Amino acid sequence: MYKIRVILDTKEDVIRTLLVDSNINLEKLHLTIAKSFGFKGQEMASFYRTDEEWTQGEEIPLFNMEEIGEGISMQTCILNTSLPEENDKLIYVYDFLKMWTFYVEVIEISSEEKPGLPLIILTVGEIPAEAPEKEFVSEDPEGTDDIDDEYGHYDDYDFNEY
Repeated sequence: MYKIRVILDTKEDVIRTLLVDSNINLEKLHLTIAKSFGFKGQEMASFYRTDEEWTQGEEIPLFNMEEIGEGISMQTCILNTSLPEENDKLIYVYDFLKMWTFYVEVIEISSEEKPGLPLIILTVGEIPAEAPEKEFVSEDPEGTDDIDDEYGHYDDYDFNEY
């Protein structure tokens, strides 16, 4: 059994603590999180692997997006192998048009069996009527550093010559 804390990325505290079976896949976790925050779970969503500093990493999409072969998806990722230790984290994005963003963290792992899972054991705050606006900022505000380093300064080229 996993105790998982889910925090909505917003100014006000909006938190849910969930108890879930350790053998569920991430699709079931997605539906559990969505419903615990009052969503129907019908929008596209993804989990993202992350480190201790919440740096977004590999995407785990709701559906396999690979054209050929076995790509990663929520259906193929089991909770106890995706998050094997306490304090493991994921970022969860629900509804790509509104970009509801959540921080998901394993706060306790237990071998205890409990009937009736999943359960919401703690609810703090109310979800706002609208998703908080996301500001995507590059460390390189103009997005040119890597181009300049590899090819020289791109303003030096006369692109009309080609």
